[in-house]
Amino acid sequence: MTEYRLGTLAGLQLRATPLAFAGSILLLVLLSGFATGVLHLPVGVAIVVSLLAVLLHWIAALAHHLGHAWAARRTGHPMRGVRFGTLGILATSLYPPDEPTLPAQIHIRRALGGPMGSLLFTLVTLATGLVLRTVNESLGWVGTFFFLDNLLVFGLGPFLPLGFTDGSTLLHWWRKR
Repeated sequence: MTEYRLGTLAGLQLRATPLAFAGSILLLVLLSGFATGVLHLPVGVAIVVSLLAVLLHWIAALAHHLGHAWAARRTGHPMRGVRFGTLGILATSLYPPDEPTLPAQIHIRRALGGPMGSLLFTLVTLATGLVLRTVNESLGWVGTFFFLDNLLVFGLGPFLPLGFTDGSTLLHWWRKR
């Protein structure tokens, strides 16, 4: 699989697959369409605020995985990185390939770190949304998107057992406890 190195943050290697770029473009197109069609923003404004929304989406994804990384470090079995591009607009925590077999409790604690971090980060996104709302209506829309994206996609969404989410990890390891 082709991956692009984006650098490191908090000791984590940040990588992206081509799907991350394709997902970003698709998200940009969808948000721009919503901004012009539903919010009736001029096309130029719609594209600019949609670009900002896509950037904030990736910041929320990174915050989610920093939650996983924090929890993983506390277990003594840290992550090594984050790969952006899972399903185009999500990311995956990367753990050492030679990691030993770990008890279920470790997997559960690491899986809970992302959603818990995102739910805490939701307070930041709420404050950001409220501030942006006072600047102008278009930025208020971006702030609302940032809040809802973080809350629903990265805070609550991971608890759904969809096979690729933290909820699936939790369900798998909860049964093995």
